Amino acid sequence: MKRALFSVFDKTGLEAFAGALARRKVELVASGGTARALAAAGLNVTTVEAVTGFPEMIGGRVKTLHPAIHAGILARRTPDDLAELAAQNLSPIDLVVVNLYPFQSTVARPETTLAEAIEQIDIGGVALLRAAAKNFEWVTVVCDPADYGAVAAEIERGGDTTRETRARLALKAFRHTASYDAAITQYLAPPDGEAKFPATLTLALEKVADLRYGENPHQRAALYRAPNQSGLADARQLHGKALSYTNWLDVDGAWRAANDFDAPTAVIVKHTTPSGIASADSLVRAYLDARDCDPTSAFGGVVALNRAVDAETARAILELFTEAVIAPRFDDAAREMLQAKKDLRLLECATPRAAGWELRSIAGSYLAQEQDTTDAAEWRVVSQRAPTSEEEHALRFAWRAEEFVKSNAIGLARETRTVGIGAGQMSRVDSVKIAVEKAGERARGAVLASDAFFPFPDGVEAACRAGVTAIAHPGGSLRDDESIEMANRYGAAIVLTGTRHFRH
Repeated sequence: MKRALFSVFDKTGLEAFAGALARRKVELVASGGTARALAAAGLNVTTVEAVTGFPEMIGGRVKTLHPAIHAGILARRTPDDLAELAAQNLSPIDLVVVNLYPFQSTVARPETTLAEAIEQIDIGGVALLRAAAKNFEWVTVVCDPADYGAVAAEIERGGDTTRETRARLALKAFRHTASYDAAITQYLAPPDGEAKFPATLTLALEKVADLRYGENPHQRAALYRAPNQSGLADARQLHGKALSYTNWLDVDGAWRAANDFDAPTAVIVKHTTPSGIASADSLVRAYLDARDCDPTSAFGGVVALNRAVDAETARAILELFTEAVIAPRFDDAAREMLQAKKDLRLLECATPRAAGWELRSIAGSYLAQEQDTTDAAEWRVVSQRAPTSEEEHALRFAWRAEEFVKSNAIGLARETRTVGIGAGQMSRVDSVKIAVEKAGERARGAVLASDAFFPFPDGVEAACRAGVTAIAHPGGSLRDDESIEMANRYGAAIVLTGTRHFRH
């Protein structure tokens, strides 16, 4: 290795790395502030201007975009390429050390203007990284100060890096520039309108952690986050063993549901489906009501709470084995009590419910959609009897709760607590039967919400026979009249919401 080019915004570790190269008699070439930093450290440095014969231009926007730089990086070490360089009195560049303007951290600040963001879009640095990564057979590219030590040690041992190292660092550089460009497109994309689902969707995801395992212990898994977007990956784990893939899915389902309610609310999720949802005047009452909806299924579940956890709520949670608890905060007393359980995961998360798309993978492809909302455009009474005010209050809670239940979804509720949930069945009547069975005697006088219409009146009949007095569903079936007639036969009220809430 004879010649290295430096152009870095983040100067962490710069002096030590460049010093190690200088001791190997590697010529140091650097641009702008990087050259000044190296000179201040007492190192001999050749400026980019001295190589190109041109000063920095356009307020520093143009420094390294010149054939004297890029030809030196892109030249293959073949007789023809080297002869062409020599004919132009140019020399090869063997090492490129670049990190980029901090676009991501700049746009993460709410006060950043568009003009300020645009100025942090790096052009020359990205071009240098891509050129060096493309020519990795001969050129080493370093975009992360964390790699300085290993690269310097390898050069110290053998005079240059190995092909394996160059290939690995080239891949890292390409990933880095791809992530950088994706962050720019995400920032510039309009929030609404036709461009919401662009012709090309570019994702920039940063790995947060390797997970214990995937859905099963033989499957590997990892957690990623989208840069500059708050979400569950920012949750702070206070206690307990690491979360697995399935733990994160359950935490997500519970956290989304709990934060969809304004009152103190508890949600218990097992295998991605709520076993109980309840709102109350106090958090402990909400938790107990959610747990009592289905105590058997709540065993080993994930609990989400939309208020700070106090000692009374913590004491109630400890009565039943629980995998994880997520809340905005834990009081000191509650945290001390819950940490007595060695493996119980405690997560604090300040993000109530991240906006944006939902993205899912299918075989070799992806699906994107807007998040569902609980708003129903119109509630229309279609039965002979309208629901009472108490029934309507419970129906609106049940309708909001069943949005988070896997289809086919049926939720039975009294006041602001579920008393029976039927989920994930192939036929809607089976979901009704499960919800009724879970509720037992509590079904008598309860209300029911269904995420989609009843294709046959059998589901309505099963609910009414169990004592359900009011039903909310979207409507739209060819047999809606038969379901309405069945409800009238039992004196039950039916309202049509006009909005479906499938969750597959």
